[in-house]
Parts: sequence; C-alpha cells; structure tokens
Amino acid sequence: MMRHEVERAVVEMVRVLGPHGGRDWAVPAGGLEWSCRETAAHVAHDLLAYAGQLAGRPDDGYLPFDLVVRPEASPCRVLEVVTACGGLLGSALAAAGPEARGWHWGPCDRTGFAAMGVAETLLHTYDIAQGLEVAWLPPADQCDAVLRRLFPDAPPGDPVRVLLWCTGRAELDSRPRRASWVWRAASG
Repeated sequence: MMRHEVERAVVEMVRVLGPHGGRDWAVPAGGLEWSCRETAAHVAHDLLAYAGQLAGRPDDGYLPFDLVVRPEASPCRVLEVVTACGGLLGSALAAAGPEARGWHWGPCDRTGFAAMGVAETLLHTYDIAQGLEVAWLPPADQCDAVLRRLFPDAPPGDPVRVLLWCTGRAELDSRPRRASWVWRAASG
C-alpha cells in the first residue's frame, strides 16, 4: 500500500462526496461529534501531518505545525484541500525509501503512513456519507490492506464490515460495537 492507494482513496472521497457539496455539511458526520465539514478538514489535516512526519522524519513526536482550513471555505473547496494534502502525502511516500521512519506513537515506516492515510480517508468518507445520508461503503480491497497493516489481530470476515467494527463504527456478528480502539502503525 503506497502512493497510488492514498491517491485512489482521495479520488474516491471526492467522487462520493463532491456531488453533495451544496448540502448542509454542518450536520454531524455519522456517529462523530464533528460536522461533515470539520471531518473533511480533519482528513486534510491528517494527510498533511503524515506527509510532514514522513518527510521530516522526527523520532520523538509530531512536528509543531497545523493545517487551518478557512471557515468560509465551501465543502467543495475543503475537498480540494483534501486532494492537495493527499498529493503531498503521495509525494512524501514516493520520495521516502523503505528505511525512512517518522513518528506516529513510535517509529512508523512509509507503509504505515500510507495505510493510515487510506484509513483516515475511507473511514471519514464513510462518516460524512452517513451524515449526508449517502449510501456508500469503502472498497473491500483497500479495507483488507488497511486491516493487514494496521489491525493485524482483526477477526476474519468481510473486510469492510471488519474495518468498520475495528474502528468503532459498527457491530460485527455477535461482537458489540467497540467503544475504543487503536491501530498499530509503528513498525520499529
């Protein structure tokens, strides 16, 4: 999972949500406390943060910078920011060698940053789609790749449903919805 998969997830987010840019994005994004707009800005923030971590290679914490999406930016403009930040993460992934590490609760390699970028994009696209009442599920192959990299102890089953369960968004068979969860991005 690398640059292409991050870019693919971002393209999918824009494809699914872009046609709904004129709707009210102030509504909550699925089960989140954030609005749909805040959630999209969060995706952009995380993609940029992951790019910065991989390019800057700090070994003890996050770099002291933040992304600010102007309050007057429309949902479609926020999706453009997501696209730009996804491109920056893609470029950082392409430039980083296999030995490159940046900090994300420990040393994280480029496959970890790529998987987190895909996960953040797809999961929050799902959240926003829920908030806007748009029927959509993330692509199974990308969910499977995220599970293999970030949730190695995930139970077997449909990768979409398992990823939604692993991240506290749904029940899974007889398993109740998770109240808390953590993925494993650090790679040593």
